[in-house]
Amino acid sequence: MKRGVAFVVAMLTASALAGAFASSARAADAPRGQIVANSNACMGCHAVDRKLVGPSFQQIATKYKGDAQAPAKLSRKVKDGGSGVWGMIPMPAHQSMSDADIRTVVDWVLAGAPSK
Repeated sequence: MKRGVAFVVAMLTASALAGAFASSARAADAPRGQIVANSNACMGCHAVDRKLVGPSFQQIATKYKGDAQAPAKLSRKVKDGGSGVWGMIPMPAHQSMSDADIRTVVDWVLAGAPSK
């Protein structure tokens, strides 16, 4: 009987580990901009393909398509916050995000926020 219990415990452990590895593999497959956005609470107000509190990342990409100044404008907006472009709800400043992380997210958004 003890061998049967040990086998079940071993199988459950293996299953849990396989799930953890699969989850981290999916995260590793995600675009870097999406990973940075997820880790900096961007997804609390934005979604890739639908409006939440703020516009979707795809709406942002469409609005700024072809605007050579968009990366600088949006990077500044993320860092300093602001309101009025998408309505009256203000976007909070993200002063603690590094400029490199901001640019990674902005570049990903302007590329249409593709996900894998």
